[in-house]
Amino acid sequence: MNRLFICGVVAFLLVFTANAQYVHDILGDNYQKRTIEMGEDYEGRIICTLIRKLSEVPTQQAVLYIHGYNDYFFQSELGDSILLHGYQFYALDLRKYGRSLLPHQDAFYCKSLQEYFADIDTALTIIRQEGNKKIILMGHSTGGLISTYYLKHHPNAPIDGLVLNSPFLDWNFGWLMEDIVLPTVSFLGNYFPEWIVQSGGNPSYAYSLLKDFYGEWTFNTNWKMPFGHPKRAGWIHAIHTAQQDLQENCTIHCPILLLSSLQSYPESKIWHEEYMHSDIVLSVDDIQKFGTRLGPNVTAKCINGGIHDLFLSQKPARDRAYSLLFSWLQRLYP
Repeated sequence: MNRLFICGVVAFLLVFTANAQYVHDILGDNYQKRTIEMGEDYEGRIICTLIRKLSEVPTQQAVLYIHGYNDYFFQSELGDSILLHGYQFYALDLRKYGRSLLPHQDAFYCKSLQEYFADIDTALTIIRQEGNKKIILMGHSTGGLISTYYLKHHPNAPIDGLVLNSPFLDWNFGWLMEDIVLPTVSFLGNYFPEWIVQSGGNPSYAYSLLKDFYGEWTFNTNWKMPFGHPKRAGWIHAIHTAQQDLQENCTIHCPILLLSSLQSYPESKIWHEEYMHSDIVLSVDDIQKFGTRLGPNVTAKCINGGIHDLFLSQKPARDRAYSLLFSWLQRLYP
């Protein structure tokens, strides 16, 4: 039998098998998902979920999106926009988040952010197996922290650029909390990880997003919870450890686009219109301060009127975020 024919059959079978592992996603509109078994941890079985929407125009470049804390991928406008600009689009619901949250698991819980490294490794392997030679990693908030932490410890990962959308590079508290309370809780969290240190949260940010309140969006509130979810000392330890590691010494050599709002605004129990035009989750000063130190090739931009997730901002700020993203990608890959 002709050797070329055999190679063609093998290639077809590999592609067919990979595609057969995808099923229709809840987002519809040609979004697909692939559930990936990731073994077990201290809570039992683990999965992560790779979501994709493929371009009808042949391309070998892709974007992989990593969501934030108390979050999952639902921003189909973002995926569609990236697709229209010549990239395959992928998103990853990390273990214990969104599509990957199993009944026996404590939502969003981890003891180290390195637990997510295997999820990202697996996603990147699949994306490359599907023919993509250039991959941009994109992270929002805690996903930005995880992505940056991953790249510091995987300098040879097949990543050609990093986009950070309001990355969680530092806590947004006063000096007493940041210099004394949090380091203490982090230390204790290494020994008493199950200790619940916060039982809930303020729903103002969720209200700024949800169409039923002040925003434009709909999402599953069992996966992205308006009042948050109890935070454990082990999670505090995981976040604090990664932030300290990046703040002390970090040199990421791939190009980085760092995006944040122009201003932060303190969150309270009373609704303020400024919530619709500000980051009420993190300090933009901290984002810019620590983000510009991540490597030698950082492009830092602030967006007037942007909220914490810049791509969920009201339209003028959202359009500005898209413009900055795609102009940066165009310069990166003309």
